[in-house]
Amino acid sequence: MKDEVSARIRSLAESIYQQVVSGEVPYLEVPARTKDNIVFDPLASVWKYGTSKVVRGAQTTDGAGYLVKALYVMDFIEEMLSANKSSTLREMYYISEGWGHGKFATQDESNMMAEDLEILLGLLREDMKLRPEENGASVIGNLTVLERNRKGQMKKINCKDDVGEGGYAIPYNVERDNLVLKDADADLVLAVETGGMFDRLVENGFDEKFRAIIVHLKGQPARSTRRLLKRLNEEMHLPIYVFTDGDPWSFRIYASIAYGAIKTAHISEYLAVPTAEFVGVTASDILNYDLPTDKLNEKDIAALHAELSDPRFQTEFWRQEIETMLSINRKAEQQALAKYGLDYVTDTYLPEKLGSSGGDLHA
Repeated sequence: MKDEVSARIRSLAESIYQQVVSGEVPYLEVPARTKDNIVFDPLASVWKYGTSKVVRGAQTTDGAGYLVKALYVMDFIEEMLSANKSSTLREMYYISEGWGHGKFATQDESNMMAEDLEILLGLLREDMKLRPEENGASVIGNLTVLERNRKGQMKKINCKDDVGEGGYAIPYNVERDNLVLKDADADLVLAVETGGMFDRLVENGFDEKFRAIIVHLKGQPARSTRRLLKRLNEEMHLPIYVFTDGDPWSFRIYASIAYGAIKTAHISEYLAVPTAEFVGVTASDILNYDLPTDKLNEKDIAALHAELSDPRFQTEFWRQEIETMLSINRKAEQQALAKYGLDYVTDTYLPEKLGSSGGDLHA
């Protein structure tokens, strides 16, 4: 893979060089990262970038600066490939301090450059030796994996018997050359937003009682977590259920897992699980289960209104739930279910929700 990455980098750099020597104004073209440029791919059943493009060319100062920064990053990746090193996105941002006109003004700018290069090179950032500051979260359940250790050896780990209560820590690189999914003795995967609820399900033995693999999302999930969910669905043929708080931000967590996010629309087919089902707290649950709630704030209300025009929420189910939440002006956390006792979420709520979603529960 190292040779392939290097070849693609050199090919892109050569294309810029040829534009210069032929007398053209050099430029790069990337998809427009706007909600209006997100389109549904019926073959992959995910949302991806459409045909709108943004041209970054040397005819402007900003465009020339973009090209300089892109070339510096490509050279930096080549250096890491040669030295068998990797860098966090944060480290790359600080390293750019020494790049003169290639210096990034903000961390967001350097992050977006990494994403643009994924598109331009047709690679994942993990292939380019770039990794996020945060890793994925945790997994508990009867899943056996082979993970490459620091010595390059593949180590066998069972995510139930070989880990503590915190579970198996998801590495930043979950591609097949680093992580092999060997076996899964389970009927479903439950992706859980909060650490408190993850701990509650583990303590209550939900994974063993219902033959589930529990994945802690740790809020908005890292790419490695979403990629692992995708692989569990595709390779282990396990259904994915997403259990979150009941608020607009948690609805977006589900949407990013099921359909992709604007920032990563170029790799939605690698990350998104279109068949994932939402079993989180809804506005209807707030009413039906009489849950303790908080009042929506102005940002919550604006986010809900934005979701009504978001292409990922254009089903009757989501329209009704969003409009109901706006109507009652309330939101609720997962742990509000503790109103009925510590066992209620595992003994009553989740079995009811999963049952109505067609989940295969065997208590």
